[in-house]
Amino acid sequence: MLETIWFVLWGVLWAVYFMLDGFDLGLGALLPALGKSEQDKRVIYNAMGPFWDGNEVWLITAGGVTFAAFPGTYAVMFSSLYSALMLLLFALILRGVAFEFRGKVESPAWKSIWDACLWLGSFLPALLLGVAFANIFMGIPIDQKGVYQGTLFTLLNPYGLLGGILFVLLFMTHGSLWLAIKASGELEVRAQAMAKKIWPVLLVVAVVFLAATWFYTRLWANYLTYIWLWILPLLAVAGLLLSRVFMAQGAWWKAWGASSIMIVGCTLFGVAGLYPNLLPSSLNPAWSMTVTNSSSSPLTLKIMLGVALVMVPIVLAYQAWAYATFSHKITDQDLAYEEAY
Repeated sequence: MLETIWFVLWGVLWAVYFMLDGFDLGLGALLPALGKSEQDKRVIYNAMGPFWDGNEVWLITAGGVTFAAFPGTYAVMFSSLYSALMLLLFALILRGVAFEFRGKVESPAWKSIWDACLWLGSFLPALLLGVAFANIFMGIPIDQKGVYQGTLFTLLNPYGLLGGILFVLLFMTHGSLWLAIKASGELEVRAQAMAKKIWPVLLVVAVVFLAATWFYTRLWANYLTYIWLWILPLLAVAGLLLSRVFMAQGAWWKAWGASSIMIVGCTLFGVAGLYPNLLPSSLNPAWSMTVTNSSSSPLTLKIMLGVALVMVPIVLAYQAWAYATFSHKITDQDLAYEEAY
């Protein structure tokens, strides 16, 4: 029972991370397309500024939960996906450095370098996360001893790349909607138009990915067995369709909320389809890492659950306060602050 509870929490943590850091990654990936002037770029940086580092806490938490609750899965996952995860780590470091270093020197060349770093540190993680999770859904070639029988290029298969493209489009849509909320004037209009342009491409890729999931993975098996799980893919579909409806109405906060629901629904769709596996083996299902053969002791899970029940609401309350405090549109006065990017 405790293993299942922590499996659900594990999935929720990843969903929250993708929902929150998704708009940061998507907005950074859109910087070259949306940042036409220095003023535009500063607005984009400051639209992410108060949130990006707090959002990444959920990534650390999801990784920490994997380590503490399912150490067997953690060991196999981080050895199997070592190259991809190191690339992800370096890209995220590059993004953080870009935020802090860009404004240190008043030079167009200097700022261009860090703008490129922000773009790479946003686009690459979005792509890698999608590739990684698509491969997990499909199954990783791990043997009976949990040893990965492949290379980095093994992960770059059609389904994995399709997952990477899906994540990039999800996050770009999410990010452009966030900028439509935070920006004003011409940049706001440009962000609104970008969200509307990306949406039909996202729709096509999402449909193709769902269809490919039927042939490449075993995720649908749980949905055919437990009909009530269909609420998760339906939630994702509802979020996708409602985001476009709200775009047409000019209700950008609602559109961003619907986009959030879409991302959460997509993530939980994959996680629920995996159960009881955490890391399926594509070589032999019996060699998969599951909630039972890779979990910590019941005492460890019980102590962790007590800590989580106390700390997670505190973190949620803090982040809710931060989002409420910085929910206003960015003005010239905001950009004039010494703390501004």
